[in-house]
Amino acid sequence: MPTAKRWVLKPQGDPSKVTALAAETGLPEVLANLLVQRGIETGKDAERFFNPRLSDLHDPFLMKDMDKAVARIEQALQRGEKIMVYGDYDVDGTTAVALVYSFLRQLGHRDLMFYIPDRYTEGYGVSIKGIDYAHRKGVSLIITLDCGIKATEKVLYAKEKGIDFIICDHHLPGEQIPQAVAVLDPKRPDCSYPFKELAGCGVGFKLVQGYCNKKGIPFSDIERLLDLVVVSIASDIVPLTGENRILAYYGLKRLNEKPNKGLLSIIKICGLENHQITIDDIVFKIGPRINAAGRMAVDADDEHHVPSGGHSAVNLMIERDAETAEEFGNFIDTCNQDRKNIDRSVTQEAHAFIESHPELKAKKSTVIYNPKWMKGIVGIVASRLIETYYRPTVVLTMSNGFVTGSARSVPGFDLYQAVESCADLLENFGGHMYAAGLTMKPENVVEFTRRFNDYVEQHIDPEMLIPQVEIDAPLLFSDITPEFRAQLCRFQPFGPGNNAPVFATKAVSNRGDAKLVGAELEHLRMDLMQGQKPNTTIAAIAFQQPTHYEYIRSGHPVDVCYCVVENHYRGTVTPQLRIKDIKRSVL
Repeated sequence: MPTAKRWVLKPQGDPSKVTALAAETGLPEVLANLLVQRGIETGKDAERFFNPRLSDLHDPFLMKDMDKAVARIEQALQRGEKIMVYGDYDVDGTTAVALVYSFLRQLGHRDLMFYIPDRYTEGYGVSIKGIDYAHRKGVSLIITLDCGIKATEKVLYAKEKGIDFIICDHHLPGEQIPQAVAVLDPKRPDCSYPFKELAGCGVGFKLVQGYCNKKGIPFSDIERLLDLVVVSIASDIVPLTGENRILAYYGLKRLNEKPNKGLLSIIKICGLENHQITIDDIVFKIGPRINAAGRMAVDADDEHHVPSGGHSAVNLMIERDAETAEEFGNFIDTCNQDRKNIDRSVTQEAHAFIESHPELKAKKSTVIYNPKWMKGIVGIVASRLIETYYRPTVVLTMSNGFVTGSARSVPGFDLYQAVESCADLLENFGGHMYAAGLTMKPENVVEFTRRFNDYVEQHIDPEMLIPQVEIDAPLLFSDITPEFRAQLCRFQPFGPGNNAPVFATKAVSNRGDAKLVGAELEHLRMDLMQGQKPNTTIAAIAFQQPTHYEYIRSGHPVDVCYCVVENHYRGTVTPQLRIKDIKRSVL
């Protein structure tokens, strides 16, 4: 990856609005500026931002078809029908299935089962195999979560077998809306629901909330499910704004104070039991473990839900016995260790192949194919390759006679349009601007590679191929007081739409105590000071930036951009700068 990054200062808030908001809220102007940058310009809006309220969640019945969905569930419960809760094999899908399954079980409904399709034999979404299985088991209602919005033909197939569908999804619909009993999707063009960015699990939660509103069940009875919702919000990288901010805020409280037994077992495995769990902890530690089950194992089809594949992830999150939950947690952690070993090996192979083919390195995109690679990890490998080569990337492998793969992009480049430009070569594809999945016949790989590379070559802005760091504001070390840090913490939870602020400080230096840390001495730890005042010295860590070591250790001045974080160690909390990039100061 190019070592030089572009530092881009975000547009600053209108000075008069910043000053007025600082006076109204008592915040330092630099923090008031962060609010104005986020579109928060009054004290009232700031109060709502800093103190999210569950009472501000939208009425579920504003979502199209909510009334039909709730009525059909009421009918199924009254008649004692067999219900299948069906979801995708990723974190969003499995948390959503666990949430709705747990709620229906909580209501006392016993004729209940769940189903997670196998990544390798069924692929994403509603499958004929899943519908046939439901039919054999006597299911008359399937509730899909995080999938189904494009399952038009599958829904008709199920109807022929006497099975109704309620679809809960958050993906963009196709030209036709499936003829299900109800289709809950805020992205439906005919849905006027005020917030469009719910995760799949979030849509499932709105269904549960709608049922409770109709039946007079207090919200406190379902608040315990919010730990599942925040895990899905963080893992599915949906914007942490609006309703998602409220759900994530209270979900994190639940996850930290009283998570369900399955999530607690994962929290312990991650070493987070005595920590304040953040969105980052979910993204980098909890979520990947839940995801690993569906990546590494083959699902079992029996009613006992043998702990394998995506089924084991759901079993983990619905388990009420602590000892059994621990067993599921250990199984999933083993899957994750296996996943990491394979993904590391495949990434090394991919790097070696690219490095040995100079013509590949010279392109503005990467398309790489190896039929032996595991389907479940190609998306991870694509992301790893972007860390090194920083350009749109497609990693392909073979599965069930077809070439299948994952694509990832760099900020600013619409990957979906690039893939869509090759639609005539593809059996199917889906995704969004920064990530996509695709399947094609083996004979189309060469032509797809050529056309995808040509499309990127013609449409990408060269600046997009240079990593950039967006800086919210300049800052002096002397401004990083305990009061400043306390106020900054109130901006959490951080995530898309409300990213952790990045600050920049010029002409700082190290007093000679810098050192390289990590298993391969890949991280740089140091104390930095601005000027000669000891009270402006602050600890810093620069991950994956060892090349700056000698220069910084010699005391030369540098400019740094960073996030201000809290370092928890043996019960002591100290401020730390998490360095995003380092440049030599120009004096």
